[in-house]
Amino acid sequence: MTAIGETASATTIGTARTTSNRRRPTHHNPLLTSGVALFGLIVVFVVVYPMVSPHDPRQPDFAAGTFLGPSWAHPLGTDNFGRDTLTRIAYGGRIDLAVAGIATAITVIVGGLLGLLAGYAGGWVDALIMRIVDVTLTMPYLVLVIAIVAILGPGTINILYAICLVGWVTYARIVRGETLVARRLEYVEAARVTGMGAGRIMLRHVLPNVATTALVFAMADMVLNILLASSLSFLGLGAQPPTPEWGLMVAEARDFFLRDWRLMTWPGIAVMITGTALGLIGDGLAQALRPKG
Repeated sequence: MTAIGETASATTIGTARTTSNRRRPTHHNPLLTSGVALFGLIVVFVVVYPMVSPHDPRQPDFAAGTFLGPSWAHPLGTDNFGRDTLTRIAYGGRIDLAVAGIATAITVIVGGLLGLLAGYAGGWVDALIMRIVDVTLTMPYLVLVIAIVAILGPGTINILYAICLVGWVTYARIVRGETLVARRLEYVEAARVTGMGAGRIMLRHVLPNVATTALVFAMADMVLNILLASSLSFLGLGAQPPTPEWGLMVAEARDFFLRDWRLMTWPGIAVMITGTALGLIGDGLAQALRPKG
C-alpha cells in the first residue's frame, strides 16, 4: 500500500506540475514586451509630438536662430533654416512608419493569400503564381523598386506602390512552403471528409497554422521598408522638401556636416531605435509562436 500510495502521489505531483507548466502565462516574454513598449513609445511620439509642438516642421524660422544646440525651447537644436529638429524628426517618423506599415501589411496579405492558394490548389495555379515569383526574384529587389519609382515619379505614394508590386513575392514563397506541408496533415483531411469547401479549409484551418513564419518575417521586412523609404528619399525619389522625412533630413544635412554633425545623427538614431524595436518584436514573436514541447 505504501508503494502504491507513493506512486499515486508522484503521479499526482507530476500531473500538477505538467498542468502548472501548461497554464503558465504566455505573456512573460521580455523580448516581445520590451519591443512592443519601445515601438508604442515611438508611435505615440510621432503622432502626438507634432500636434503639441509650437514649431512648424516645414516653414523656416530664421528668428529662432540657425544651427542652435539643444535647449529647452529646441531639445535637439535647429537646422540651417531655424526649424526645430525634434519636431521634424517626429513628423518625418509619421511618413516612414506609415509607408512601411501600409506596404508591409499589403504585401503580407496579398503574398500570403497567393501563396496559400498556390500551395493548396497546386497544378497550373501553383505553376503560374510561382513562375511570376521566380521571374520577380531574378531581378535585384532594390534596383527594381528604384526603377518603378523612377518610372512613376518621386513621392512617398509611388514608393508605396513600388514596394507592394515587388514585396509580395517573398511572402508568397514562405506561405506556399508552409501550405504544402499543412495540406497533408490530418486536420485538413478531416475537414475535407466533413464536406468543407476548399475556401473555408484554406482560410479557417490552413491559414492560421501557416501564417506564423510570415508574421515573424514581416517585422524584419518592416525595418527594411523603413530603410528603403529613407534611402529613396535620400536619393531624391521619396518625400520632397520642405516635407521632413528621415532619409531626406540626412540628405539635406550632408552639406553642413562639418558645421553641425548632429543634423545627420538624429535621423539616423531615429531609424536605429525604430529598427531595434521592430527587431525585438520579431524575435519575441518567434519565441512566443515557436512550438512547445
